[in-house]
Amino acid sequence: MSWLTKFLTSSIGRKLIMSLTGLFLVLFLIVHLAGNLQLLINDQGATFNAYAYTMTHNPLIKFIAYGNYFFILLHAVQGILLAIKNRQAKGSKYAVSTNKTASWASKNMALLGILIFAFLCIHMGDFWFKMKFTDIPMVAVEGLDYKVANLYSKVEASFAQWWIVLIYLIGLLALAYHLQHGFQSAFQTLGLNHKKYTPLIHSLGRIFSIVLPLGYAIIPILYLGNSMGWWTWFG
Repeated sequence: MSWLTKFLTSSIGRKLIMSLTGLFLVLFLIVHLAGNLQLLINDQGATFNAYAYTMTHNPLIKFIAYGNYFFILLHAVQGILLAIKNRQAKGSKYAVSTNKTASWASKNMALLGILIFAFLCIHMGDFWFKMKFTDIPMVAVEGLDYKVANLYSKVEASFAQWWIVLIYLIGLLALAYHLQHGFQSAFQTLGLNHKKYTPLIHSLGRIFSIVLPLGYAIIPILYLGNSMGWWTWFG
């Protein structure tokens, strides 16, 4: 097994881990967004609360969630290790490429990753920690014979504060740039380069880097606007 350890701790091995965990996290972002968009349903949070209950009580989903936490940490650690190695080798603090034509995102992946990780810590503290370790009111949901935690009220209260929304938007902006380079870079690391489908991968990467962060961003923006009286969305 020593050969496997040497490979996984090598530069190529770390890039491979970064690619695989990164693609997994892209899938997670898509699924998580689909769940979060239920916050836009005008039913006083009934659908979202029922969804949140299922996500936090289904054993299989809980197992996947803990696996996701592990992959986030692994992705972050490998990214930091690669950044340190690149800095030592090239004498640049955040650069990941010596190509003068490389995009800003590709040169600052480590910085973007740090911003995203900091955002995730704030997000986990604001929602996950309070969900697990504070008292949240229970509400009845039509179609269920038991009460569920009113997480909708927590979301509504948080997104009524402009500074929390601002932190989210900054984190999502960093995510957009991170996806812009990271998506196509993951496929390149896996050796999936071909003149026929590489342009498609690049196009999908650009689409993901815009659509996913925008989908997440629209939720706090609408909630903040509704609380400020800019518009009436949730009526």
